[in-house]
Amino acid sequence: MNSVAFSLFGYEVKWYSVMILIGVLIGYFLIDRESKRFKIDKDFIFNMFFWTLIIGIIGARLYYVLFSWDYYGSHINEIWHVWEGGLAIHGGIIFGLIALSLYCKKKNFRIIRLLDIVVPSLILAQSIGRWGNFFNSEAYGAATTLEHLNSLPIPEFVIKGMNINGIYYTPTFFYESMWCLAGFILLLIYRRTRFSKVGQPTALYLIWYGIGRFFIEASRTDSLIFFGFKIAQIVSVAMIVIGICLIINSMKKSKYEDLYNDINNI
Repeated sequence: MNSVAFSLFGYEVKWYSVMILIGVLIGYFLIDRESKRFKIDKDFIFNMFFWTLIIGIIGARLYYVLFSWDYYGSHINEIWHVWEGGLAIHGGIIFGLIALSLYCKKKNFRIIRLLDIVVPSLILAQSIGRWGNFFNSEAYGAATTLEHLNSLPIPEFVIKGMNINGIYYTPTFFYESMWCLAGFILLLIYRRTRFSKVGQPTALYLIWYGIGRFFIEASRTDSLIFFGFKIAQIVSVAMIVIGICLIINSMKKSKYEDLYNDINNI
């Protein structure tokens, strides 16, 4: 699989970077479109998106490097080679959430309200970004057979791409991408339901992605490990628990209280 999309002024532009950029642009478009429904200032959204994105990418890289220090400790010069892969989404989520929270606190804006607007774009960007892993031949699972892959509803070009050095591997990146895409559709539908409450879209994102990532991570062979445990599974469990707590908290309110689609509830 060729990881280079094209060359620009003598520099190779990797598919990994291209897919992330596509996810970012589409994500911003959706956030901007949804925020207009609630008459949220465009500059507020752009600045929030800019700083959350920058801090999120830095956090995603630091998270990956920290838990891969056995390698990067002796390859310091490669720490900044983000175009080669190595962005941990959980690190991006954590650092991005911190940046978004600080921004909302400074602007006196309700954090959970903004998160509800952001999460569909986030999970769609995750779905798109996973294809960068495909072109980098990473984020795959255990070795398998061509016959097994052909028996599954997997596109032929993905199966061919999973032939790495003559061995076929499980396309866990593809499973996660499809899971995130389904989550995006689910969030869009649920968010438009009449009695969707503030906080519930965020809770649904946390639970949906947490469940999917937990089980998909079980079959990955390149997971970040901490004291013998897969870090992504630990964080996924935490996401599920937080999501459930948000659901419980929202259900304490009356049926017509704190509705997401109430454009006056900002």
